[in-house]
Formats: sequence, structure tokens, C-alpha cells
Amino acid sequence: MLSIDDFQPVTLDDKQIFDQHYAKYPPTHSDNVFTTLISWKDYAKCYYAFLNDNLIIMIKIEGNFRFRPPIGKRDKDLFRQVLKLAKKEASDYPFGLIDVQTKDWLSKNFPNLKFISNRDYFDYVYLTSDLAELPGTAYGKIRNRLNKFMRNFAYTIEKISKENMDDIRKFLKRWCLWKDCESDPLLESERKAILYSMANFFELELSGLAIRIDGNIEAISVFERMSPNTAVVHYEKGSPDYDGIYKAINAEAAKLLQKDFKFINREPDMGLPGLRKAKMSYCPHHMIEVFHVDKQNMVF
Repeated sequence: MLSIDDFQPVTLDDKQIFDQHYAKYPPTHSDNVFTTLISWKDYAKCYYAFLNDNLIIMIKIEGNFRFRPPIGKRDKDLFRQVLKLAKKEASDYPFGLIDVQTKDWLSKNFPNLKFISNRDYFDYVYLTSDLAELPGTAYGKIRNRLNKFMRNFAYTIEKISKENMDDIRKFLKRWCLWKDCESDPLLESERKAILYSMANFFELELSGLAIRIDGNIEAISVFERMSPNTAVVHYEKGSPDYDGIYKAINAEAAKLLQKDFKFINREPDMGLPGLRKAKMSYCPHHMIEVFHVDKQNMVF
């Protein structure tokens, strides 16, 4: 029977284990990508266990445990074990990040479970060609701002590498000063996640682009393969001094990714109104909907 003692903390050394498992069972939501799990460890401590060829993820946030559905071949008995452990050990929302396909399967096998939609954590997924080409009237305003940026600023594009990593770290320090990261707990957690990702950029096998203006890095995009047809963009940051620079780094990253990936997952908006408006303005192709089960509705 699954117990909390079966779980161990996720470390950077575990990347190969996750890579091997995800080669068979790619993650459907960006929060299960290894880079996300390890980089946000100061905010959400991640633990994992393997049982019956399934990966089981447990998250600890402010002392509260939360469990996610096993990733692997569907196993009713294993799901029951995870549900029992979640009900025993976790609080508030003990079982979450449940995608639609898993929800449908659970509804058939555990019909008494009641699911709550978690809109703040829906992933935004776009056609890579749309972000690269910005076609039609729906993207008219974005194209106009991008064209204005291109007229006003002479810039170059370069891949993130060992040679420019110091410049990128300097840019990120400036970005946090602009955003006053320390005044906002979420921004401070994101700052730590970005710095961890960049410090372990090559070990995590990440890729990225940077925009340089007048000799300085002024925007970056960091991404990686999520599944055979989807790339995930983890971070996109730009200087407030250059209007339209976010449109530029977004388009340039999509142009690079277009040759290998049909879709780009740009992660959730976490319920932030400004971020939601920005993500919706790019006309997502579809959303990765997720649900959770609260403790009162854990009847199985």
C-alpha cells in the first residue's frame, strides 16, 4: 500500500529518470514538466514515487500536501491508493491538476468523486505557426506593435549560450529591479525559479533566445520540448524601455520552434488579470483544462 514514506524529494539528479518515463508518457500539463518541478522548489517542494510503472507527484506548499494523478498506464487500484493517501495526508485540495481525459476516466471508475474546475491553472496552447506568422485580423494589433518595435529599434537575435549567460543574468537582475520582485511573493518565487533555471540551464537541457539592443540583452525566451509535437515556453521577460519587445521575442521564439513543433504551451495565467488578458490576446488554439477534488468530495 502506498504511503508517504514512498516519496522522495525531486533533485536535479532525477532528470534522467523523469526523461525516461516522459518518453513513454509525456506530461499533458506544464506543471508536471521536470524543469517546472525542480525550478519552483522554493515555493512548492516536489516529491515523487514510482509504482507499477507510474510516476506519482506530491507537492508541499506552506506545509500542505497535494497529490497529482499517477502518470503512466491507467491502474484503478493505484489511483485508489493515491486517493486514500491524499485524503489522509493532504488538506484543502488534496488531489488536483487533473486533466480532462483523466477526469473522464476517474468519473467512470469513481463515480462519487466531484470535480472543481481550476481555471487559474489552465494551460494556454497555441499553434506555433500562428505565433510565428501572426495571420489575419485577430493578430492585427499585435502585428502593428511588432512592426513599430522593428521600425524604432535596431536589434539582433541570439541563442542563449555559455557565452552570453553572464549578460542574461545581468538583464534578469535589472528585470527584477524594474518589477520590484521582492515586494510580491509570487514574483519573488518566480525570480528564484528563473535564476535556478538559468544556473542549471544546460543540465536541464533548456533552449532559449535573447534580444540584444545597443550591446545589452533586453529580452529573453526560455523553452524546451514538452512532448513530440509541443514545446513549452517557461519564461519570457523583456525590458519596459522598449515598447513591443515582448511581441518581438514571442514571434522570434515561435519562428525558431516552428520547424519542430506544431504547438507551443505557454503555461497558465495563475489568475493574474493582466497575464490572462495578454495570453488571450494571442488567440489560443486550445486550453489544457484541469480540475481538483476538495477533501469534502473525496468519496470513492
